[in-house]
Amino acid sequence: MAVHGSAPEGRLAPIRILLASSNPGKLREYRELARGSALELDLLANFRELPPFEESAPTFAENGAGKALHYSRFTDEMVLAEDSGIVVPALGGAPGAHSARYAGPNGTDADCVLKLLRAMEGKVGDERRARFVCVTAVARRGRALAVVSDFVEGILTEAPRGANGFGYDPVFLLSDLGRTSAEASPDEKNRRSHRGRAFRKVRNLLTAPNSSILS
Repeated sequence: MAVHGSAPEGRLAPIRILLASSNPGKLREYRELARGSALELDLLANFRELPPFEESAPTFAENGAGKALHYSRFTDEMVLAEDSGIVVPALGGAPGAHSARYAGPNGTDADCVLKLLRAMEGKVGDERRARFVCVTAVARRGRALAVVSDFVEGILTEAPRGANGFGYDPVFLLSDLGRTSAEASPDEKNRRSHRGRAFRKVRNLLTAPNSSILS
């Protein structure tokens, strides 16, 4: 397995991955998810100065993989990217891959949440079921190394609750907790979240003994 650097006998050499992001909060979240593994994460340098990737595809997979492939061409190191959002069966799958732009190109998180709640008016019971979906991809020099997905099921509340999350977290009730994602602690959210579940699949693929992904 080709990895960077060296490590004491009995320990895996560090595997460095760059996030296709300029968000330090996202980096902290991923570093917490990688804690205890050989993965070392950092932000892709000068991310905002690079030609942007247009996330206009109709699926999470196309956007996530496309983003990883695009930004991996600007570095020799591995790049991780993801696309995620909320899917509501009662709305025909909306907002789906358009979750971040549901309220328009200049819409805020609060705008998106408000539009979703208005679309859900009058819906009760199973009609309020939703799922958070995440597709995570790793690429190097324009070649995809891994593309994985996962999801978490929940119920949409009728009003925002909690201040710990972002996006649709305040209206996504984690049924086993009885609290929204924005009311959950960071540890509770990481254990259950769609992003955490997908990243753990990537972590396991990259750090598995005799993994062929990095060869």
